[in-house]
Amino acid sequence: MSIPAIELMTALRSGQSTSPRLTWYGPDSERVELSGRVLDNWVAKTSNLLQDELDAEPGTRLRLDLPAHWKSVILALAAWQLGMEVVFDDAGADLLATADPGPGAAQGAFDAVLAVALPALAMRWPGELPTGVVDYAAEVRSHGDVFMPHVDPEASRRAVLAAAGTEHTHGGLLDGFAAPHGDGVRLLVPAGDGLETALAHALGAWLGDGSVVLVHPDVAVTEKLLADERVSGS
Repeated sequence: MSIPAIELMTALRSGQSTSPRLTWYGPDSERVELSGRVLDNWVAKTSNLLQDELDAEPGTRLRLDLPAHWKSVILALAAWQLGMEVVFDDAGADLLATADPGPGAAQGAFDAVLAVALPALAMRWPGELPTGVVDYAAEVRSHGDVFMPHVDPEASRRAVLAAAGTEHTHGGLLDGFAAPHGDGVRLLVPAGDGLETALAHALGAWLGDGSVVLVHPDVAVTEKLLADERVSGS
């Protein structure tokens, strides 16, 4: 069964697939640009990791204990493509994705924990991880470039539990959770506004065949940056 998240990924990898869809500006002069095809590739690999290595399926809850970042956006898209539910803050969940996988993260509260190294060029977690914690950067590249769900997702299942307690189903993800934006927008999204807000704006931009420039709070949004990236909305 097709759900809006799957249809969105199909559109991003097929329409203007080589055009930028997600551009990240981070600390230490980081700039990461993902075309529609590359974004879809990352999402497919991540969906396969969640499904094949962490036993995720439709209805599994994933807590994203992460800042707004290109990798956390990919994890959310992968979860939605699988038919999973994404939650934030301290909501209960089956799986945890975190940039702070201390000993407490693996003490039985979750079925599995995914450690996400945020530096753009990180090929693995820097240092030792607690037993049982999966290293996202080290594992994701070995998974397939095409995603095929083992179980068809259902449009009626919950896709996201927002921090305010608002619920959105998979069928209503793009109609209810996504923020409205004009067609073809090149949207500036401040990462300091939080992951939930970044996801809502990114979905809204992509729904209208647009693209996103996600900027870390430590990066100055200069006129040069806006001009170089041809930003048309914020």
